[in-house]
Amino acid sequence: MPAGMNDILSTFVQSLAEFLRGIPIFIVNYASVLMLVLFGAIVYIMFKMMPKTQTQVQSPESASAIGWKDVAGVDEFRKELEEVVEFIRDPARFRALGAKVPKGVMLYGPPGTGKTLLAKAVAGESGAMFYAQSASVFVEMFAGLGAARIRKLFAEARKNSPAIIFIDEMDAIGGARTGGGDGGTREKDQTLNQLLVELDGFGGDDQVVIIGATNRLETLDPALLRAGRFDRSIYVGPPDVKGRHEILLVHTKGKPLAADLDLTLVARRTPGATGADLANICNEAAIYAGRADRTEIIQKDFEAAFERVVTGIAQAKVM
Repeated sequence: MPAGMNDILSTFVQSLAEFLRGIPIFIVNYASVLMLVLFGAIVYIMFKMMPKTQTQVQSPESASAIGWKDVAGVDEFRKELEEVVEFIRDPARFRALGAKVPKGVMLYGPPGTGKTLLAKAVAGESGAMFYAQSASVFVEMFAGLGAARIRKLFAEARKNSPAIIFIDEMDAIGGARTGGGDGGTREKDQTLNQLLVELDGFGGDDQVVIIGATNRLETLDPALLRAGRFDRSIYVGPPDVKGRHEILLVHTKGKPLAADLDLTLVARRTPGATGADLANICNEAAIYAGRADRTEIIQKDFEAAFERVVTGIAQAKVM
């Protein structure tokens, strides 16, 4: 090292030593306390910056409550859910027969097929309170927060029973446990364990049913799907041609349609389309009519909307 650099380094070390000698001894003694205060402030700021999660709560008397009449194209899926409705309406009839109605029902299938609407309809038809939450909000960076939110949700539902708890994106917390892993994995496992505890804690008098939804049933932990927890799994797939026609009728209600518009033809041309896709097609058709400065939606508008939406679906599948 050059002699000049040695002089500079020596001068720096001497200056640093003099600076440290000038620091009051009480600051050195309480450095650990100051570090703890700083850490606490950082944690507090992180808590404040975290997004606030609000459980969607809907009473059966709410103007936005829905029933079977509001859910089109799901006749083949709703039959098993009607048993849940009957149990909540008249639990004594089932108990007198020694019957045990499922504590939980898992709805699975591709996105946009109406799983959330089905859960809302069960609550509306049974006169139950409806509590909806996405499972992703239970996955937190701080240990124990997800489990605490699960406990709070179930406690609230029990207090206001009869109630339906709907948890969407169940695979966010219900994936198969691997053991070990990083802090995030352990927090996820702890949250899942709390959910299992709550399901096991349902008593005979609890009029609370949990409905889960997932796009990937095969990834869920087997413990979640065993008898006594999510007893039933119901596949909710894209509607058939009859169901698509019913959905189109729902989403065109109140829209000015041309007299010669054939929605049956639109239904036949959209195999594999989900309820969400069909709602999008109806909206796009109205937009096309508006762009053309027409006062009615014609067949040509639906054809253009179909091409636009189907092209988007095809691109999404390729990606």
